[in-house]
Amino acid sequence: MSWSWTLYRYLAYQFLGAVGAIIGGLCLLAFSIDLADAFNRTSQKDMPSEVVIGMSALKLPHLAGELLPFAVLFGAILAFSRLSRSHELVATRAAGISAWEFLAPPLVVALGLGVFAMAVFNPVSASLLSRYASLEAKYIRGQASQLAVSRTGLWLRQGGIKEQSVVHALRVSDQGVHLEDVIIFLYEGRDRFAGRIDAVKAKLETGKWSLSKAWVSGPDGLPQLHESYDLPTDLTPAQIQESFASPNTISFWELPRFIANAEAAGFSAARHRLHWYSLVALPLLFAAMVLMAASFSLRLSRLGGLPQLVLAAALSGFAVYFFGDVTQALGISGILPAPLAAAAPAALAILVAMTLLFHQEDG
Repeated sequence: MSWSWTLYRYLAYQFLGAVGAIIGGLCLLAFSIDLADAFNRTSQKDMPSEVVIGMSALKLPHLAGELLPFAVLFGAILAFSRLSRSHELVATRAAGISAWEFLAPPLVVALGLGVFAMAVFNPVSASLLSRYASLEAKYIRGQASQLAVSRTGLWLRQGGIKEQSVVHALRVSDQGVHLEDVIIFLYEGRDRFAGRIDAVKAKLETGKWSLSKAWVSGPDGLPQLHESYDLPTDLTPAQIQESFASPNTISFWELPRFIANAEAAGFSAARHRLHWYSLVALPLLFAAMVLMAASFSLRLSRLGGLPQLVLAAALSGFAVYFFGDVTQALGISGILPAPLAAAAPAALAILVAMTLLFHQEDG
């Protein structure tokens, strides 16, 4: 094994160790804040402490995924500044190692972390966050409705302890306000069948579903035709949208099928499509964070001023984050194509960072 491979492995370990230390500290801080907020929100709910702690633990992997880009940025800053202050960076550059060779190991590690976060970590965090969302809806928000979309159309449960109904529709329009080819199963209590309604159309109005050409049958199974029939409901269009699964609760591998089913049922899946492309762009984003850190930190040996350079790199990272919020809003509204909206922040950060590095190395 040549000495260069030994150096590359050392640089990779230095970067990976720094990222691990940063993400550990950020996760501890995030868990503490989220746990305090959870206890505050459930103070009037009389929930056992172990349930509240368990819910925060279920949410922690999602928080870690959100913080991982910042961990890569600050980890790279920590690793590069440490190498610079110990003069290891000066020694490697004096030995003829260019900045691009020096950055190769951290970039490879960052790309690997991005692939791991996309393909392995995201399905785990999505599953745990889905469980957390169910518990939050049940115990904290008191949300009774649940919505699911499959190849057979839309399924929606509404009601409470005394009575509930399960609504099925083959087609949906206006984000769940209008349904077509509707079947409603009525229940008393949790599981006692109380009747069925078959209707051509249903419209969600204030406090009711307004059904057209509805065949209503009781437990005896004898149907009666009603040209119009009203079924009471507490649902609102906003609640239906809230019941729609959040993109963060769906695995990277399941999102394409979910998007296809949602669009086939008549729902807009713009948020989910953009989220999927954002996951695909994670390796690119992590590489951008490394290059941004390097464009500032590698100047330390020449210019000095660690606090100023670290602050500048941190502000640049937050600028990418806020620019990402803007492009996501444009992507959801349809102004930008979803792939462009997802990849634009990372691509812009890479171009700016590489411009600075080329200027330092060759300018």
